[in-house]
Amino acid sequence: MSGDADMRAYSATLPAPVFAQLAFVTPVPLPEATVAIVTSAALHRAGEDGFGQADTGYKMIPRAARDLVLGHWSPNFDRAGFTADLNVVYPIDRLEELAAQRKIGAVAERHVSFAGNQPDDVATIRHDTGPAAAAELRSDGVDVVLLTPV
Repeated sequence: MSGDADMRAYSATLPAPVFAQLAFVTPVPLPEATVAIVTSAALHRAGEDGFGQADTGYKMIPRAARDLVLGHWSPNFDRAGFTADLNVVYPIDRLEELAAQRKIGAVAERHVSFAGNQPDDVATIRHDTGPAAAAELRSDGVDVVLLTPV
């Protein structure tokens, strides 16, 4: 098997959380929406402390920041795309283009970065850091988030 096939086979055996009640809201129309990025690439600004190996926290990334470091821990992760173009992992320039074209209302002033190595039960992100990050985005007037899992 190839490395990709091995990873897919392994991933298929991992437990997935089951939620009794799913949250859903009807967002405002995209041409009126303020959009933020939420990534699991463990992005952080150059010169700032990165994420620890078992870090369940998050970092807020200012809209103008382009000095980002990829803090993803897996040695199997190919960083070539990120190295060539930040937008592969964090499509901030694409959001700016969509706002200029009036396809979305606005780009959020802050975005959120988590480390992808969350515990299997996702309890911390579900009950603590996820709601805290969401509250920060809501206080910034964010209507919609674009998830960029890594």
